[in-house]
Amino acid sequence: MFLDLIKTRRSTRKFKEKPVEKEKISLLIEAALRSPSSRGINPWQFIVIDDKNILETLSKAKPHGSGFLKGAALGIAVCADVSQSDVWVEDASIASVFIHLAAHDLGLGSCWIQIRKREHASLKTADTYIKELLKIPDNIMVESIIAIGYPDENKKGHSKESLPFNKISFNTYGIKD
Repeated sequence: MFLDLIKTRRSTRKFKEKPVEKEKISLLIEAALRSPSSRGINPWQFIVIDDKNILETLSKAKPHGSGFLKGAALGIAVCADVSQSDVWVEDASIASVFIHLAAHDLGLGSCWIQIRKREHASLKTADTYIKELLKIPDNIMVESIIAIGYPDENKKGHSKESLPFNKISFNTYGIKD
């Protein structure tokens, strides 16, 4: 079942004007909270956003690659307390992927919006822009926002033949079989 899920999941940037049900939001939250974390520290924190005005403002977090958030029914800001773990980036990234996979399993579409190390404008980072908007304390960093909603586009999964198998080595780098 897992392989079927990952074979068919694609990033969605066009969403229907349909809210995500509370039950599905609860399942997305549970999936995020079940994501693995180094040493069980769980430095991640999540902000679930369903307010259309906030989503539209967040869609301007960076010049490229966030505009579609205004059409999403839901956004989940994936954040982490940097003082808790030296691998908060990895933990937050794993949680982001868990959210993606759970969304797809629930019949929803999703797309990762990278925030960490991205600019909002020449004098402000995307992280700072979002922190100001969502009142996030300084010790919490925003890794990503996951846009979620009912897909208004139909994308097929990538074919097995299109996968970059040339990037796989066995036992030693560069050994292909």
